[in-house]
Amino acid sequence: MQLLDLTLERSVDNIALDEALLEEAEAEDGHEILRLWEPTRPIVVMGRSSAIEKEVKLDVCRERGVEVFRRCSGGQSVVTGPNCLMYAVMLDYRKRPQLRMLANVHQYVMLQMLRAIQSLAIQVKMQGTCDLTMDNRKFSGNALRCKRNWLIYHGTILCKSFDLELISDCLGTPQRQPDYRKDRSHGEFLTLLPTDPQQLRKAIISQWEADSARYDWPVDLTRQLSAEKYLTEAWTHKL
Repeated sequence: MQLLDLTLERSVDNIALDEALLEEAEAEDGHEILRLWEPTRPIVVMGRSSAIEKEVKLDVCRERGVEVFRRCSGGQSVVTGPNCLMYAVMLDYRKRPQLRMLANVHQYVMLQMLRAIQSLAIQVKMQGTCDLTMDNRKFSGNALRCKRNWLIYHGTILCKSFDLELISDCLGTPQRQPDYRKDRSHGEFLTLLPTDPQQLRKAIISQWEADSARYDWPVDLTRQLSAEKYLTEAWTHKL
């Protein structure tokens, strides 16, 4: 598996790059990829079908200069920023036909992530559909998008020193909640993984055996997706 450890300067380009890598893989039949990045500033990232007016406190985001984007995959809105490690894996169905069953995808990827984190001597588990938790509190949310031959599975991992108050400030109460949440507020439900992004990076890279560094990326497609999709009101607000 190839490793692309790359954080682009513009937040929107980081969101667009995940989709560009998936489209590139589907079109060119390339290598499986693990991508890692860490935002340099707080942003809100909504799911493909998120109701922006229900999930996001837009007035607070505008006041604080927190940009709001909509990703290509499902799930609900998240807040990310410094000390939140973002990961994505591009996986080939033809190499892993068992992943065509959705439940198998969640189990496979989450097991890999659990093993990576457990290698740091941190006790964590999977709850809900694809949440990673510690002491019954969530520190990682995940989502996926499938194409004909490829899929992208990506998510967030809240590490120590991340500002958890940002989530309560920027997001409303989720419209859908896993049973184990039990109507807890963001502050009561979320927690931070007691490690820093750099340590976590090494563990994830080792677990996925991403031993081939990749330095190129689909620049033109990323910029096109940013300009024609991710920066448009029509996409962000689903007009």
